[in-house]
Amino acid sequence: GSILGKSSRLATFNEYAGSPDFYKTDIELLKAVTRDDVLRVYKEYIQNMPYLATSFVPKGQVDLIAEGSVSAGIVEEDIMTASEVVIVEDTEEEPFERTPSAIDRSIMPESGPDPDINLPVIWQDKLDNGMGVYGIEQNELPLVIFTITIKGGHYLDDPDKAGVASLTAQLMNEGTINKTPLELEEAIDLLGARISISASTTGISIYGSSLVRNFEETLALVEEMLLEPRWDAEEFDLAKIQVINSLKRMKARPNALASDQLQKLVYGEGHIFAINSSGSEETVNAINLDDLKAFYNKNFSPSVANFHIAGQISKEEIMASLQGLSQTWMAKEVVFPEYTMPLSPEKSVIHFIDVPGAKQSVINIGTVGLTRTNPDYFACQVMNSKLGGSFNGWVNLVLREEKGFTYGARTGFSGNSVAGIFTASSSVRSSATEESVKIFYDLMAKYREGVLQEDLDFTKNSLLKSYARQFETLYALVGMLEDISMYKLADDYIITEQNTIRNMSLEQHKELARKYIDPDKMYYVIAGDAATQLDALKSLELGEIVIHK
Repeated sequence: GSILGKSSRLATFNEYAGSPDFYKTDIELLKAVTRDDVLRVYKEYIQNMPYLATSFVPKGQVDLIAEGSVSAGIVEEDIMTASEVVIVEDTEEEPFERTPSAIDRSIMPESGPDPDINLPVIWQDKLDNGMGVYGIEQNELPLVIFTITIKGGHYLDDPDKAGVASLTAQLMNEGTINKTPLELEEAIDLLGARISISASTTGISIYGSSLVRNFEETLALVEEMLLEPRWDAEEFDLAKIQVINSLKRMKARPNALASDQLQKLVYGEGHIFAINSSGSEETVNAINLDDLKAFYNKNFSPSVANFHIAGQISKEEIMASLQGLSQTWMAKEVVFPEYTMPLSPEKSVIHFIDVPGAKQSVINIGTVGLTRTNPDYFACQVMNSKLGGSFNGWVNLVLREEKGFTYGARTGFSGNSVAGIFTASSSVRSSATEESVKIFYDLMAKYREGVLQEDLDFTKNSLLKSYARQFETLYALVGMLEDISMYKLADDYIITEQNTIRNMSLEQHKELARKYIDPDKMYYVIAGDAATQLDALKSLELGEIVIHK
């Protein structure tokens, strides 16, 4: 675990049990719990006890209300005043009694030196079937975490059947040829392990974690799931229904509507990333079980896969354990399509998605970003920090702290093997839509003119002091190995990133902002109530307004 996690747990035990080392007693108490204890607690505190249940139904459909329900008396807020926060300035602080302390908390402690990262020893190898192997031996705890990443994922989906990659990964969790879904779940639980298979826009990932002594058995289950999927028809039908229902629900979620629309605009018609990685109702309805099998047979290959592991286990033990997989998982050629990335818009356009009666507006502003391998990628992360990459970013300080329009506002660059998106986003109360969009525009325009030295110093101090904690846990170490294998990074790339933070100048900061953040060449996507908000947005004169019903 991380230092922060450990200190938090020790502090909790100290506060509630009187001693930080109560964790030892806590472990023994946990080990002593019996089946009878569980049943006794259930009967005493849960079974037949009074409870409160809530029943939510679509507006007007009172026939769906749960039997026996009574009205909660909720009064619907007016759109123009919903969630409005009144900011009271120049008020005197009410007196309060301070808790006695041996520390003078009115004095800000001096910052210590920037911590150096002690790089772990990273080893690399390759199996005979072409799969790369990356490892870090870390002996703090008798645990291992490992992943197998297979390049492809949603990127290899057929646009007419988008969602196949996601469904394939989902179904591979549901049993094997020799194990029903329940039997597989019980086999994993008996080892105290965790195994999951998931899909992303650019890959399929198999995650596993266990005690070191159970690594071989856990890996054997992973191999069985990978090489002998069950392709259970009943589980497929259930998974397909779940995806379709989820896609239907997304149509009622302004956040999802705005995000999907921005994806379509940035990637353009014809690019697979213009389609949600779960697909659409139309494409998912067209998918059958044979499509999943075909995707698996065509695209799952060790030639486009890498194995990553961190924990209390040596390279020799790992390579010996992987020999079975090396011999049984045969390589094949995987063909990757080529997509052309559209350019940023020459002039900003507002796309308004009408959500009648919405009490909030979702604002997503964006344009084409960078790939993870672009030399400017990490420098842009540093540059963006004070604009909206942190809680102390300009957009959050103005829209949340100063105006009270939102719980949070952010800006950021995403990217992997395919160029991502620069996004500025927030959910604001409806009546603040036009002003919030203008604030985003003005702050981005101001940011292009440069920041103060104190802003850059704050960014460096914050990033350097938090950076060292980003590579503590086994999970984080595996993530480091994944970045190295996926993007062909040097083993010491994090030292290079540290130096990028330290060496950034005001001139470089301004140059990056002017190069990659231009509010006059972005898509402005707003999901909200058109009847009350659309006219106000026209006054901004940010460009053409396209309305989506």
